[in-house]
Amino acid sequence: MNTILKNNIGIFENLTDEENIKLSTVFKHQKYKKGDFIISENDMVQDVYFIHLGLVKLSHFDSNAKEFILSFAFENWWETDFSAFYNKTKATLMLQCLEDTEVYSLSYDSYLSILSKYHLANYFLEKSIKGHIASQKRILSLLKSTPKEKYEQFLKLYPTLANRIPKSVIAIYLGVSRETLSRLYKRKNL
Repeated sequence: MNTILKNNIGIFENLTDEENIKLSTVFKHQKYKKGDFIISENDMVQDVYFIHLGLVKLSHFDSNAKEFILSFAFENWWETDFSAFYNKTKATLMLQCLEDTEVYSLSYDSYLSILSKYHLANYFLEKSIKGHIASQKRILSLLKSTPKEKYEQFLKLYPTLANRIPKSVIAIYLGVSRETLSRLYKRKNL
């Protein structure tokens, strides 16, 4: 496990071998099957997840059972219901596997501990800022872009995901109908 973590998670790059060994003990390795929920609505969110292998979606269902997909996370990304994680509240978002997935989880207490012990605040701040920027771009896209522009932006940002995610799931993420996405997909591939 230590080699996998050291080779894949940037927080291990500048640490000594002894620090790497100590730090690797706070991560918990977990495996999930396609369709499994890592976080379900109303769960207490205790962990943040580093996606080692696989693909997950972070989503919310409204009172009419309409799904809204906030994000996808795949290899070398961190994901959780961050509001629930930081505020120690119940989840309002769900984290579901779209493929068989392996994660390394880090508890809230361990997260706080490694921030101070290993001076990793800059690493997590950089990840957080990049996530915030991506969220702002996504919100702007949802507010002002046409379905065609949304689809083209998705393909540009995530070229490999188009083959890993069912078109119906991409349509939900983009906020367009499955039929609209099918038309756009056909035009793109002519």
